[in-house]
Amino acid sequence: MSVYLHDIPLSQAQARLKQALQSADLWLILGPETIPLDENALGRVTAEPIWAKVSSPHYHASAMDGFAVRAEDTAGAQPSSPVQLLVTNYQSSVSSDQSSVSNPQSPISQYVDTGDPLPEWANAVIPIENTEPLDENGQITSAIRKPAAIRIRAAVAPWSHVRPLGEDIVATQLVLPAGHVLRPADLGAIAAAGHQEIVVARKPKVAILPTGTELVPIGSKLKAGDILEYNSLVIAAQVKAMGGEPTRFPITKDDFDLICQRVHEAAQTHDLVLLNAGSSAGAEDFSAKVVEKLGTLLVHGVAVRPGHPVILGTVDGRPQTESAPPSTVPRLPSTVPIIGVPGYPVSAALTVDIFVEPILAKWLGRRPLELPTEEAILTRKIVSPAGDDDFVRVAVGKVGGKLLAAPLSRGAGVITSLVQADGIAVIPSGVQGMEAGEKVQVRLYRSKAEIEKTILSIGSHDLTLDLMAQFLAEHDRRLASANVGSQGGLIALRRGEAHFAGSHLLDPQTGEYNISYIRQYIPNIPVKVIALVGREQGLLVRRGNPKGIKSLGDLARSGVRFVNRQRGAGTRVLLDYHLNLMTIPQSSIEGYQQEEYTHLGVAAAVASGRADCGLGIAAAAQALDLDFVPLFQERYDLVIPKPFAEDDLLAPLFGLLADSAFRKAVSRLPGYDVSVMGAIILED
Repeated sequence: MSVYLHDIPLSQAQARLKQALQSADLWLILGPETIPLDENALGRVTAEPIWAKVSSPHYHASAMDGFAVRAEDTAGAQPSSPVQLLVTNYQSSVSSDQSSVSNPQSPISQYVDTGDPLPEWANAVIPIENTEPLDENGQITSAIRKPAAIRIRAAVAPWSHVRPLGEDIVATQLVLPAGHVLRPADLGAIAAAGHQEIVVARKPKVAILPTGTELVPIGSKLKAGDILEYNSLVIAAQVKAMGGEPTRFPITKDDFDLICQRVHEAAQTHDLVLLNAGSSAGAEDFSAKVVEKLGTLLVHGVAVRPGHPVILGTVDGRPQTESAPPSTVPRLPSTVPIIGVPGYPVSAALTVDIFVEPILAKWLGRRPLELPTEEAILTRKIVSPAGDDDFVRVAVGKVGGKLLAAPLSRGAGVITSLVQADGIAVIPSGVQGMEAGEKVQVRLYRSKAEIEKTILSIGSHDLTLDLMAQFLAEHDRRLASANVGSQGGLIALRRGEAHFAGSHLLDPQTGEYNISYIRQYIPNIPVKVIALVGREQGLLVRRGNPKGIKSLGDLARSGVRFVNRQRGAGTRVLLDYHLNLMTIPQSSIEGYQQEEYTHLGVAAAVASGRADCGLGIAAAAQALDLDFVPLFQERYDLVIPKPFAEDDLLAPLFGLLADSAFRKAVSRLPGYDVSVMGAIILED
């Protein structure tokens, strides 16, 4: 009988999987293996404690180039009354066996290099620079390493400049505990403790099986309906970073029997199977049916966002044989856990973080990875399903002493949202979202040091910001951007949520850009407004302009589908201004309510055939091989609150505005004018 468990709470899903692994005797370290002590041991996890075989150093060693002495022989040495000591290894005046006497009668010394053993009779070293070398006649000599005697003008305490036996490691002491992830310095300590081999946890073998008829390998020539299969690449890299040993299987088409065969094969040689479904609903159904046929289906659907269609279960693995020597053949379980990973890339990556990482940690005997968590303030409202744990990708920056989290795109297929994310904010089940200004716990992907050097921009989208981010990276700064439109950027400045906002809001009364809106939205905040670029706005249409679109008047024609920018975007304001001048009602435009948040989003909608045209910049048309109908010239400004304009954090940004390489890079973008770059438009 089929059992489909739709959208059970995350904690219940995790508990059900853990219980199944415990019942199969799999909630423990998979097993040890002995490996050579070399650089390949880096990142491995110790399977048992490492005890020191020898002391380090294993003798009393000189810590300096100098002369070994008995500290008591130096007593009374002062600048005005120096003490003179014979040098035992000066061949012309000392017999060959005098340096080895255990208790010499006269004050003597012996030259030693750094790391040399001390003579048995010595208990201190005088650095060579603190001695005066003398010849047989008591005169200063240039033979500083082979004098007949030395003169000293300061006494030394016992064991000065000596590394005593066991200073670093004492034989039998614990060097490293079990469950420790080996770092470069750890390898040196293990070697110093006398080991040539170490016992580590066996790397879990993880099979990754991408499925879906629509999937094609990386590098394929794409046609409509094809989806590049890169999930297995991302998942394999995650598994490797977690300490596992991934195997990427070839793409399996949506054939139930073939998928069953592949899963069965993988389970014979691997500890964990990850079945990554394609984007079609049929592929997801196959995953559950495959698990049910080959083993036990535990969970089908987890209340997490993104990642609902997660499947958890177990399948039969390779039977254990008593004849195989455990030292030569790694133990593979007879029961193998299988996880059905959703096809959308963000869902897939987060599923691995949520479900796979704790399993690998247990099998390796280490602690689960824990991201540092900080409290941050949300920059805009989040709406979450009440029954789901919602994993929200956020850009993080420190503005005016406050740590801020700006939510990024929510789409489960937007892999770039993970690239841009500085962290994850988890909205727990039962909370139907959070308001802007509320505090949220963020699991950080980046260090505090990186965040301290992050410039946070919220406002209008422009391709110049992408170039700016690249150039700023060369000056030890990060630029994190959230695209909410020009008006949204000004509101973010009013709330103290960004270092600057990009804006190109046209005032229909004056024909001026931004100034009146700044007075309206941030009247009490002194700002510095700097022109970044002049740019050309026009209609983006498909190659050849099949609909013959020449002006905004054509938007009202029957059969012309338009894609708009979101409310509050400068491009939307520009459009509405000219529609009003031309007395074209918004209701007459098919697609006026269809919105995108960036120029590239508009271009993608046109290139995909979802719309016939959209208003945007020429560079976006070029990026997606579209034609461009030029209509308007506009100015795009940076609006910067005065305190941030005077802060060292933004100093490299101002340097860029005069940088010839940056200006040249921007000028290569079609439709851009850099002649205005750096001009101060307003300074309160």
